[in-house]
Amino acid sequence: MVQSLPHVATQFSTLVELLRYRAQHQSNDLAYCFLEDGKREGLSYTYAELDHQARAIAIQLRHARGERALLLYPQGAEVVAAFCGCMYSGVIAIPVPPPDAGRMKRTLPRLREIIKDAEASLVLSTGRIIELIRSSGLEFPEFDSMRWIDTTQVDQSLADQWQDPQLDKDVLAYLQYTSGSTSTPKGVMLSHYNLIHHSAYLQRACGYGTDSATVTWMPYFHDYGLVEGLIQPMYIGAPCYIMAPLAFVKRPLRWLQAIGKYGATHSQAPNFAYDLCVRRIRESQKEGLDLRGWQSAGNAAEPINPRVMREFYEAFKDCGFAWETFSPAYGLAEATLLASSTPVGVAPIIVPLDAATLEQGRVKLADADSITVRETVSCGELVCETNVVIVNPDTCEACESDTIGEVWIADAGVAHGYWQRDEATRDTFAAYVKGGEGPFLRTGDLGFLQDGQLYITGRIKDLIIIRGTNHYPQDIEWTVQNVSPALRPDYGACFSIIEDGEERLVVVQEVERSRQKELDPAETIAEIRQAISEAHELQVYAIALVKSGNVLKTSSGKIQRRACRNRFMAAELDVIADWSENPSLMAEVRGLHQEVESLAKQLETT
Repeated sequence: MVQSLPHVATQFSTLVELLRYRAQHQSNDLAYCFLEDGKREGLSYTYAELDHQARAIAIQLRHARGERALLLYPQGAEVVAAFCGCMYSGVIAIPVPPPDAGRMKRTLPRLREIIKDAEASLVLSTGRIIELIRSSGLEFPEFDSMRWIDTTQVDQSLADQWQDPQLDKDVLAYLQYTSGSTSTPKGVMLSHYNLIHHSAYLQRACGYGTDSATVTWMPYFHDYGLVEGLIQPMYIGAPCYIMAPLAFVKRPLRWLQAIGKYGATHSQAPNFAYDLCVRRIRESQKEGLDLRGWQSAGNAAEPINPRVMREFYEAFKDCGFAWETFSPAYGLAEATLLASSTPVGVAPIIVPLDAATLEQGRVKLADADSITVRETVSCGELVCETNVVIVNPDTCEACESDTIGEVWIADAGVAHGYWQRDEATRDTFAAYVKGGEGPFLRTGDLGFLQDGQLYITGRIKDLIIIRGTNHYPQDIEWTVQNVSPALRPDYGACFSIIEDGEERLVVVQEVERSRQKELDPAETIAEIRQAISEAHELQVYAIALVKSGNVLKTSSGKIQRRACRNRFMAAELDVIADWSENPSLMAEVRGLHQEVESLAKQLETT
């Protein structure tokens, strides 16, 4: 049973005040512990130790108030201390993925764009990562002008020199860079008030109490991993056990074992993680696994698959996992984190919708004997006082209750906007419903409200989310077009389709008319699959090489990916060669295309 949490934290306006309180009143309580390989206890901090380390780091940053600092760390307790050190000095933190020795050429360009956009002047990291970058041999002039600090080697005696920066609640705490195109990353501006306010929301909505404990493997540079994974435990004064994402992927069992061993009440993950547990954990490995204390299994950050939820429940119910433990949720970094969530102890809601009606933008429950059913998982109730309206994205008129529209959000937890992007901030954060209500945050996501529950049905944006990772289609399209000179530059479209309840990647690429005869289709398709696998760590579900004129563009030259997806699904593309992981899919598409051509010929002769 969750015990109610004293509202001590609500008296604070910044994370600095909050952590100082924890250090004084819970000095010897465990704050964070890193589990090496997801199992062995490594570096840990009590609240007093974390405060001391943060003060020592802050002294290294004492003349940099308001400047931006990259946080480049392996997953662990070190990055928490560095984040707090930034807070203690008034430096704006920028959590970003650490470079990987095997993928430096792919990861560094996006890092360069973030540095330019944020005008970052500092890098906080570990000695190992600093040496890795410096010895890479890659040209990176931006790094030369930045100040590098190995926070694992700071002089601990400096902590006594720290003075409270007396921050205002509206001072920016960090920039959350969206997982977007390498050429256009945007920094979401989050203030101390955003975080304190939203943490109070999470405590109420997600059932955190004085007896809570958490386990997280979500990356610190992802809003889900940072806000609920790392900041929320500090807000409630609970112990947090940290795993590396790779440790989870290699051995999913260790995530569940850690939840049982440390009595974790809360742990979150995207949908794919639950699926990975089902597929990778054998029956013989479940012996001794105890999930009875797990009260809230957050499921967000990508489309939620009801099949995966049911299979996970069936696989682990004998280990004590209850169906009511699942907590489907929805949110985005621009709203700090969550807009809706399923309360603790409340069974998730799955509604069977008529698929044909859904494709037309309306909501209708499927008939009992219907064969065209799309099960849709509710993302739960709106979090506390969050206000959500469903709006026609083109007319800005509020939608009828049975109509799907764009999800608009209003709340004090909504971020300040995008760093140094006034136009994008106005477009996204200052929307008004026709008639005057506003301002609202435009999410770019489609959904509907029914009986107090928020359902997400799709995205207006072209963002592709597969296995918990965001991918911008233009990045993948560029990779494809570099495979062969026979592939027409700027005339390809990547998008996703839902197959067996999961999001799958499809590539449609035009072939140069003058080079069509020299193309080896089978070899080119194999090379495309290999290139995407290497550059984006993605498996392609289907590829269609098409004749010129098949990939539509707007008048301004933008690829119409949704139109291309519709033409692909309707078999309206003029295909030269194709391939799919599921051969029957392409057979159906080709068969439908032949039927359409046959019908057209019949109409011509009548």
